[in-house]
This record gives sequence, C-alpha cells and structure tokens, in this order.
Amino acid sequence: MKTQAAVAWRTGEPWSIEEVELDPPGRGEVLVRLAASGMCHSDEHVRNGDLGALLPVIGGHEGAGVVEQVGEGVPDLSPGDHVVFGFVAACGACPSCARGRSSLCDVGAQLLTGLRTDGTSRHHALDGRDLSTMTCLGTFAHHTVVNQASCVRILDHYPLEKACLVGCGVTTGWGSAVYAAAVRPGDDVAVVGVGGLGSAAVQGARLAGAERIFAVDPVDFKRDMARTFGATHTAASIAEALPQILDVTWGKGADKVICTMGVGDGRLVGQILELTAKRGRVVVTNIHPAAETAVTISMASLALSGKQLVGTIFGSANFREDIPHLLRLYDQGQLDLDSMVTRTYPLEAVNQGYADMLEGRNIRGVLSFD
Repeated sequence: MKTQAAVAWRTGEPWSIEEVELDPPGRGEVLVRLAASGMCHSDEHVRNGDLGALLPVIGGHEGAGVVEQVGEGVPDLSPGDHVVFGFVAACGACPSCARGRSSLCDVGAQLLTGLRTDGTSRHHALDGRDLSTMTCLGTFAHHTVVNQASCVRILDHYPLEKACLVGCGVTTGWGSAVYAAAVRPGDDVAVVGVGGLGSAAVQGARLAGAERIFAVDPVDFKRDMARTFGATHTAASIAEALPQILDVTWGKGADKVICTMGVGDGRLVGQILELTAKRGRVVVTNIHPAAETAVTISMASLALSGKQLVGTIFGSANFREDIPHLLRLYDQGQLDLDSMVTRTYPLEAVNQGYADMLEGRNIRGVLSFD
C-alpha cells in the first residue's frame, strides 16, 4: 500500500513529505494506522546529525494508533486494537530483559539502524530505495508496519493524541525521576530543562514525594508551565539556580538532579554537579552530540563528596508495565498529559512544529493524523 510520511533524506535538510510504499506485515508484525505522534527532540537529533542514524529515514518514534492488519504469529493483537508504541522494543530473553531492564534490551540496541534484525525494510521510496525508520517505528506517517514487540495494547477510551506521549517522552522523564534518580519522599530535586522530558520528570518527582522541585530553564513559558506540573521553585539558568538551591536547602544542595535539556553540553556537567548534595545523584537523560567526548567536571569533588553521575535511556522504565501504569495515573488525574500538549499539527507542518520546539514555544507538539 501507499502512505504519506516525513522523510529525512540527508543530514541537516528539512523533513520532506513523501508518498512511500509500505509492505504488508510479515511474521510477528502489524500494520498500524497512526492517530498521533509526539514530536520528540530525538528525531531532531537524527535529522541534524547529533545522533547517528541510517539515512534516508522516516522520522517519529512516539506514536499511537489503531491496528489495521496483523501478520502471522501475532496472537495478542487484532484489527481495531488501540496501541501505543514503546520505542525500545524488548525481546524478553536477553540478559537485560531477564533482569527486568528491558530499556537496555540487546535487540533494542539495534534501533538506530532503523531496519529489521535481518537487515530488511518494510518502507520504500517510490523509486524502490529502502527507507529506515526511527527506532524501527517511523511514526511521522499515516501508516507504519512495526514488530509486535513494540506494541502495547491500551484501553479504547484513552485519547490517542495524549496517549502517544507515554511512548517516549513522558515515560522517559517520569522514569528518570522515579527509577533512574530514585527520588524518595522528602528529597530536593532539580530538573535542568523543562520541555517535554523535563515536565514529565517534574511530575515524576512530585508523584515520588519530593519536598522541593527546582525547574531550571531559560524560557519563561516553560518555567511557568513547570509550576503547573509541580515545581516549587524556578530559575532561568544553572548559575541562577545554584545560590537559590543552596539557600533553600541550607547549603545541602539537591539530592537528585535530572538533566533533560534539549541538547546536552559536556562543559556544563561540572556546574550541574555543583547543584548536587553530598551523595547526591545526577541523572543524564538528554542526548549529547555523538561526537562529543569531553566533559568538564572536578573528579576530586565527585569522589570526595560521594556524588553519582549516571545515564539512563527510556527513564530505565519497563514499557510493558509502565505505559499502562502511566495511563492509569492519567485516568486518576495524577498525571497531567493534557497540559503537556501545547499544539497539534498536520503531518505537512512537521518542520513548523520543530521550529516551534527549538524556539521554546511548545512543551510538546503533536502530529495529528485524524
């Protein structure tokens, strides 16, 4: 079948809306009609070259839709089912999956190839060229074919324009606070960067019982929104946040600091560690450019203060458990997905959506296909 998709042909070029050819689902695969796709910064990292990927690529990895067709060997999904994609597919059998760490799945580690494990593609340009797909999903499209391992069936009453967010950004930010940072009741938490990931991290810290939450972002709109999500204090920069945090915590510093900036910068890591209390933990969630290899920190301070610097992907979450859990929290009014969607766009406006993101006008932009 033919469908429309946003394709990045070459590094640095805008997304191009193209008609593409889509193969029917093979064994273990499903065809999904997309209803919505969140516009995550990771797709921008692929388009601009910060994060290596196999081009040309159909963008998008934060999607929700309705199953239209299933291939052989798909016992748990049927046409008409509503699904959210988990952007890290989990095989369930590798050492990481066996230990309950599906976000580090060995199969999921192949995601940036954008191809099936046998090296084939289900998405093709009209001239016959194979197209890769962002994290083997390609949700910047009206239809896509994905492996059943990437799908989580959800209840039909969830609005798909909101549910798509738990496929990446919300789960990643929330998990960065709840799992990777291990925020505990009474902790003081700083979140550096409060766009899509950071807003979810603020909510995760609040739900985990943090006493004070410091939201750090240069954009007035994002700081204002952070307060609606649970931030108790805000600052426009790390330099501005440092004296505020030390004053409010009586010199202790933040127990947990979560980095959710649009683009990480190794030169800032040392300053971020200064926000952190003795035995405190810094969680690096945001992507740094793949070519960046230098980080400026005081190793003496790291060791002598017992501080921790850890990384996380997908917030160290288990998507089959946590996606339904987060949607239940949304149902109960404990997790605010509605306020996170600042604007919706048609597929043809994908470049405008990313311009709005880079200019700080959105918490999360969403492509709507219905």
